[in-house]
Formats: sequence, structure tokens, C-alpha cells
Amino acid sequence: MSIHACIFEETPVRLWGLSSRERLKRILKTMNVVSWLDDPSEARPGDTVLLLRGDYLYDARLIQSLIQNPGTVLQSAETDDGKPVAAHVTAQEAAAVRDFLRADGKSDKPASLAFETPQTLATTYLKKLRKIDPPYLLPISEQNRRSLESRLFSGSYKGVTDLVTKWVWPYPASRVTRFCADKGITPNQVTSVSLTLVVLAGLLFFKGHFALGLAAAWLMTFLDTVDGKLARVTVNSSYFGHLFDHAIDLISPPFWYLVWGLALENWQPGIPMTLKTAFWLIFIGYIVGRVVEGVFKKLLEPSGIFCWRPLDSFFRLITGRRNPNLILLTCGLLGGRPDLGLLAVTLWTAASSLFLVVRLIMGISRRLTDGPLRSWFLDIDPEAPNPSLAQRCFSNRRC
Repeated sequence: MSIHACIFEETPVRLWGLSSRERLKRILKTMNVVSWLDDPSEARPGDTVLLLRGDYLYDARLIQSLIQNPGTVLQSAETDDGKPVAAHVTAQEAAAVRDFLRADGKSDKPASLAFETPQTLATTYLKKLRKIDPPYLLPISEQNRRSLESRLFSGSYKGVTDLVTKWVWPYPASRVTRFCADKGITPNQVTSVSLTLVVLAGLLFFKGHFALGLAAAWLMTFLDTVDGKLARVTVNSSYFGHLFDHAIDLISPPFWYLVWGLALENWQPGIPMTLKTAFWLIFIGYIVGRVVEGVFKKLLEPSGIFCWRPLDSFFRLITGRRNPNLILLTCGLLGGRPDLGLLAVTLWTAASSLFLVVRLIMGISRRLTDGPLRSWFLDIDPEAPNPSLAQRCFSNRRC
């Protein structure tokens, strides 16, 4: 049995440089749907057909759920006036159901099919992006093009991340992402520039040019935000690109701390510990923190340690990772004491990792006494009239 896709009622409006057909093809390719039909009656008996109106913007979760649920029609609202816009049906039903979708549901509903809305078809929790984000199904028009593009961009952001990525980078990142999409610049090309900046920042730190090095480092962290957002809004991600980006993210922070410290060997008065001790504390703390995150995600809660309880999500804003540590280095330099900046990174990395170890122990204890852990995101009501501070910060990206 094969699944074919058929797009009809297409719109000329392009979002982030992509036509509706291009976007849907890229989304479906990630879901292993690569067969396309212009006429659904060409499908063979035993096959199924995914029917999609091209004048709507689909959350990828809705398409995935449609693929997993043959015999389903997706409509735009819960009321009887909800417009049917997509379906997954058998080859024998495909032509008739396409006509039903084209008629905006004004003809008789096919009795054999189940009707779902975005809210009933897909979950509101995005585990990969660590946030609550209700699935969307929105009509595409030139009048709402900008709002749809903004929706796609905001939807590409993680809910739980550091404070710089969450609150400083979004606006400038949206502008640069727009530039890259318009010029046909790919996410991997942006990541390649980031790698160049990692090396440049390291060389500048080693030579004692801390201010210039920090400028390169901060630009790298900014582009690290841009490449991910560009990949998501243009549906242009790859396994290699994912590995390339994450390898840079893992290697660059300890590399920078090392060369920063080497440039301080003759600094006076110097930090109140040997550089060797500082390096060991940073590297051990960094590795321990990463291992704890991996163990928690693998054995206790698949969303990760920072999504267990609101306390953990708040701690992720400032935990001893790249961007918060760059803030410490920057403050030290502005105060004329780059050595104290490194000392602050050392102590905060160690303290952060200690906090994560304690949370891991608490998670294991809770797992043994009360059963499987559950992310607090799974208990959020996105329609709650009085959301908590944590929900406002990590669900809607407002605080």
C-alpha cells in the first residue's frame, strides 16, 4: 500500500519564499510521502490519498496525524460551519472527497469518514521544541501573509532556552532570517559562517583581544539562532545540518574558555586559583551537566530535565551554558577584569552542574516511589484564563 499526495486550490502567495506546494512537498518528504498525483483517480486500489487544499497553511503535526489516521477529514473549526480542507482517504473515495473539499463542505458529508479539528487531531505539546503551542490551520492570502510568516517564525522557537535566545535575539533574528530566505541562503551556509566565527573568536581570545573576540562570539551565537529558524521556516533541515550545528554548539564553549584562560597566564592580579584548576572545573562541570541531561532524557522523562518542573525551566534561562557564560565574560571585561569573568564562568558552570545532579537524584527518587515522571507542560491548559508566570514565559513566549 502506498500513500499519495494531491494538492489542489493552490494560491500564488509565497511564505518565506516558498509556494504552498513547495512547503508541503518538503514537509511530506520528512514523513516519507514522496508520491504526488494531480488526479487522485489515478491512485491504485489499496492505496490511500492525502488530499490537501493549497490555500491553507498546515501545522506539520496535523499532516503527520492525517497520515497516521486514514479515513479522516480535517476541518478548520469545531462548529458545523468548519471548512473541510484536507483528508486522508482510500483511492476509491479520493475523487469524491476532493470534490467535497473543493465545495467548502457545502455538499453532504461523507458518512464513512471521521471529522477532526486541529485541536482534536494533534497534541498541543511540542516535545522537540519544549513548549506548548496549539496546532494551527490558517487560510493563506496576501492580506495575512506577514502574520502567517510571523506565526511560522515564532513557531520555530524553543519554549525553554536561555534568556538571550528567548528575549534578545527574536526580533533581529527574524530580520536576518528574512534576508537569508529572500537571498536563497541555506541554513548550512549560515552554520558555516558560525564555524568561522568560532575559530576567529578563539584566535582573538588567545591573542588577548577580548573585546573583538566577544564580538565574534556573540555574532556566532546570534547566527546559531538564525540557522535553526531558517531551517524551520523554509523546511530545509537535514541530518548533516543537524549534526554540523550541534557539533559546533558542543565544542565551541569549552574551546573559548580554554583560549581565554591561556591569554590570562600573565594577567595580574589573576584569579584566586590556578588556571589548571579552573580548566578542570569548567570541563568536568560542562561534561557532567551534559551527561546528566542525557541520562534524564533517556531514563526518566523524554522531554528532558529542563521540562520536568517549572523550576527546571526557569533555571534553563540562566544555567551555565554558552550564552549565560558569555554574559559573565562580557561583564568581567567591562569591569576591567577578564580574569574574574573566567572565574565567574568556572564557578557558575560547577554550580549549574551540581544543581542538575541534585535534580537528577530527585528525579530518580521520584521515579522509584511514584512511577514515571511527567513534564509539567503536559498539564498546561492553553486556554486557561489566568495562566501562571511559568506558563506565560514558556508557553506563549511572553513574560
